[in-house]
Amino acid sequence: MYRNTSTPADDNGCGWFHLSPPRTAKPAHSGRTEARWVVLGAGFTGLAAARQLALRYPDDLVVLIEAQQVGFGASGRNSGFAIDLPHDIGAPDYIGDLPTARMNLKLNLRAQAILKMLIEKHGIDCQIRPDGKYQAAIEPKGLAVLDAYRSGLDKLGQPYEMIDARDVADHLGTDFYRKALFTPGTLLLQPAALAKGLAESLPDNVALYESTVITHLEQGQRTTLKHKNGEIIADQLLLTNNAFASHFGFLTGRLLPIFTYASMTRPLTDEEQARLGGKRTWGIIPADPFGSTLRRTPDQRLLVRNSFSFNADGRAHQRYLDRAGRQHRASFERRFPMLSGMPFEYTWGGSMCLSRNHLSHFGSLAPNIHAALCCNGLGITRGTATGTLLADWLAGERDELIDFLLNSDGPNRNPPEPFLSIGVNANLRWGQMRAGKES
Repeated sequence: MYRNTSTPADDNGCGWFHLSPPRTAKPAHSGRTEARWVVLGAGFTGLAAARQLALRYPDDLVVLIEAQQVGFGASGRNSGFAIDLPHDIGAPDYIGDLPTARMNLKLNLRAQAILKMLIEKHGIDCQIRPDGKYQAAIEPKGLAVLDAYRSGLDKLGQPYEMIDARDVADHLGTDFYRKALFTPGTLLLQPAALAKGLAESLPDNVALYESTVITHLEQGQRTTLKHKNGEIIADQLLLTNNAFASHFGFLTGRLLPIFTYASMTRPLTDEEQARLGGKRTWGIIPADPFGSTLRRTPDQRLLVRNSFSFNADGRAHQRYLDRAGRQHRASFERRFPMLSGMPFEYTWGGSMCLSRNHLSHFGSLAPNIHAALCCNGLGITRGTATGTLLADWLAGERDELIDFLLNSDGPNRNPPEPFLSIGVNANLRWGQMRAGKES
């Protein structure tokens, strides 16, 4: 028997969630339910796994459990980049080992194809646009990263455009950056709207229960998940709840719930849009991993995302949110002096599940318990691909992508507490200080 030592508790400030099309959340679970398949965690990974299991086994009940509302948690709190390219933040050129990079490219492209098909088939209104992404820099360290990234893209045979300082403003409006590298394959979208749309279009044999917080997990020939109003008994359990899996005793001491924070403005007026200039929609990823991610959305809002904290319990904390809001204001003013003082309408935090060696877990954890965990900052594409492929693997399928995932060494072990929290938070603060103007 494992007692859950922490439960999700995100702040209520996520602009993506509040601006996405409204839906009526599914009721919480009560009573006793038995099912062949149970999926714990209804983010992008869990939604993909539940859908694929339901399609593979149309006569079976698939139970999907979410502690909060779909789209309210981590999957609805990212910056909305469905990235095609390898994005290894541990490698100097973001590409890393070339054979591994090629497989990660295939995984991401598989995910993009799945998402585009589902969005079109079900008419999901998530503002998806094939806008690509900019990786931009101002500091010498960031400029060196762009050159290294260009070299990596050459090795991988992927297209890009290098944009010099004199042309940056034509693309982005701001002339803050000294150089940018544009890659055309990224899809930009509204992440909470996508999550909600995927939930609303699940096959009929998926039973989704929201606001259902699992407090105990009991292993045996079958797995029993208990909560305050009942229990769910699974023949096969799939964990797709990222760092929260460790609170049930799996991959303990190997997963890192790193929170990052975002603020979003009100919509720009026509006059403000003219003052800003540049393209009407875009997305910027910083060359320095500790820098600022930015979006200009189709409804003409500006988003700034930066600041980090290691929240070992996986829950939001107001002191980090307050600190991040101040950093967002400074970052915004540096980049958009022509819009100085524009208020933020929303500020929020959200977790990423990272590992120290930037590897994920895919496969079995125990008899009849399986998992796809730790997307390392690529939740939309990596989650969609691994959730789908985990269901395929459990249905007996094997291909090069499944074998690639199964052969991963998985997340490595972290130092023990309190050294872990002290070390990670010190490293995060140092990285943000070293980022300089990139932050």
